[in-house]
Amino acid sequence: MVRALRHRNFALFFSGQIVSLVGTWLSMVATSWLVYRLTRESQPEHAALALGISNFAAQIPIFLLAPLAGVWLDRWNRHRVLVATQALSMVQSFAMAFLVLSDRITIAQIIALNVLQGIVNALDIPARQSLIVQMIDRPEDLSNAIALNSSMVQTARLVGPAVAGVLIYEFGEGLCFLIDGFSFLAVIVALLAMRIPRRPRAEKHASVARALREGVVYAFGFPPIRALLGIVAVVSLMAMSQSVLMPIYANQILGGEERTLGILLGSAGLGALLGAIYLTSRTSVLGLGRVIVIGAVALGVAMMALAASSHLILSIVALLVAGAALLVQAASSNTLLQTIVDEDKRGRVMSLFAMAFMGMAPFGSLLAGAAATEIGIRGTLAAAGSVCIVAGLVFALHLKTIRPLIRPIYIEKGILPAVIPDAEARIDIPATEREDAEKAAEPER
Repeated sequence: MVRALRHRNFALFFSGQIVSLVGTWLSMVATSWLVYRLTRESQPEHAALALGISNFAAQIPIFLLAPLAGVWLDRWNRHRVLVATQALSMVQSFAMAFLVLSDRITIAQIIALNVLQGIVNALDIPARQSLIVQMIDRPEDLSNAIALNSSMVQTARLVGPAVAGVLIYEFGEGLCFLIDGFSFLAVIVALLAMRIPRRPRAEKHASVARALREGVVYAFGFPPIRALLGIVAVVSLMAMSQSVLMPIYANQILGGEERTLGILLGSAGLGALLGAIYLTSRTSVLGLGRVIVIGAVALGVAMMALAASSHLILSIVALLVAGAALLVQAASSNTLLQTIVDEDKRGRVMSLFAMAFMGMAPFGSLLAGAAATEIGIRGTLAAAGSVCIVAGLVFALHLKTIRPLIRPIYIEKGILPAVIPDAEARIDIPATEREDAEKAAEPER
């Protein structure tokens, strides 16, 4: 389950990143509660809309800049880019801490700093995803590395909100931003200690526009990549409603305050961690198509249950399922993309993944805030959940078309023969196709 940690570079990344991510979650929860508190004191009727706008400001740069970032990442040194983005994120957190602790913070300043962080994340997210491949020496350990990376994120998501709830209640939001700023030192030190092998110099394209067009045509012209990006985009758009509305849900539906918010977000984080642990236990990438379908449908059902709940225990259970389902769906999609994409286009495809996963979030934030103002929190969650269910069922219909296109890639990379004896592979692949795959891969064996 932790075989990817045998790779020195990934082990360093894992240890440094988990410290930094806990700080990031402290900052994210503190930002949401800060916006809600400031708005509640002046214009309580606009609290949901203010939260939506704040999240929109943090995430819209990812949607706008991620495609260009992918072009640059296929040309630049991804390791150096990641060091720079982590340093800039540290500066942003210290700026937030200074403004809050000096009691100068305003909604406008929060939005401006969120935009700055969004610009940094537009490079940071695809750089991080693309660099994982260079940290792993054995291709067969890549899926485990991606699953471990997801478990790391979700462990931080479990610990961060719970700690944030206590820190905000006892000391205020400023301490959360201060801790986040110092936490970036851990991942910067880890990155500098890595020994990343040099990639072959990328071919220079005539222009950025041409390289961008080439990446888009490649991604959306290949049905498996197109389908994976599509379901990630739809689910991310809908799932944003549960996170952006959670401060109001905790306060108005459950009658709680900061600690209740921490418990709810921590429950979603625990569910996501359990989902990540499940993925690390898998020995094969085959069958992940079904996992994606189950994840999307389960997420939709959990969000509808959350909409109907008026009790903390039921809400916790719903968020446990929602957290696990969202993580499994997104991480499985990421794993499939990483294993089928061409190396010279990896940066561009992973930037499109970041655009679908994180870049749709600002629209989800605005949509959730506006919908909650019109039809209420319950109606918004129920509607979003129903869309997730439909998205999962539509993806299921495309699986028969997708599988035959992916199998030749796995045979070429030696992935398919290595897992043919597995029981799951026998379910996914008819006997005649397994025999053909074994014959085609015989020289590699």
